[in-house]
Amino acid sequence: MASIATHLVVVVTMLVSAVAMAESNMLQDVCVADLSNAVKVNGYTCKDTTQVTPEDFYFQGLATAGAAANTSTGSIVTGATVEKLPGLNTLDLSMSRIDYAPNGLNPPHIHPRASEIIYVLEGQLYVGFVTTAGKLVAKYINKGEVFVFPKGLLHFQKNIGRAAPASVIAAFDSQLPGTQSLVSSLFGALSDDILVQSFQFKPKLVKRIKSRYQPKK
Repeated sequence: MASIATHLVVVVTMLVSAVAMAESNMLQDVCVADLSNAVKVNGYTCKDTTQVTPEDFYFQGLATAGAAANTSTGSIVTGATVEKLPGLNTLDLSMSRIDYAPNGLNPPHIHPRASEIIYVLEGQLYVGFVTTAGKLVAKYINKGEVFVFPKGLLHFQKNIGRAAPASVIAAFDSQLPGTQSLVSSLFGALSDDILVQSFQFKPKLVKRIKSRYQPKK
């Protein structure tokens, strides 16, 4: 009797594992995102395969530098995510180009759904991330070098060139990694009293900082 029960447990475990594995694999060659369909269940529905074109897998937006000097922080991100490259749907990958004006900063932020790896196209940067234990892991990197930011950890990049621009290509293990900026999220969403108590700032200073960030709707 015990032997039958043991075998039953093993069989059930194998079946559950098989189902889990099957659901994680693609069931077709491609699943190009149907961006016109408002229905989304952890991703986009698939476009009719007869409507798939080469343009669904093509994006030229990373070919040219963005106007980083026109931004408040001196950096600009151009994303090649599923929203601009529908062929990425279900493939668990995407890319971005980040351009930095001299002394430009990509402020501390988080990608909640992806790890990130950057390759330096031009310039020299100071980059790093903060662990959940509060340790800073940071390094100066140069043209042709690579640095990795683990999933969900706070990180940043700063162009340390005071006269020259810099740029990187970033790759993510998600079709839509998401970005949550630390400062804009805190001061654009939280109430004055929470911010005053959290940062031990004076209320006037909190109001002054909050005036720079519009609350998200």
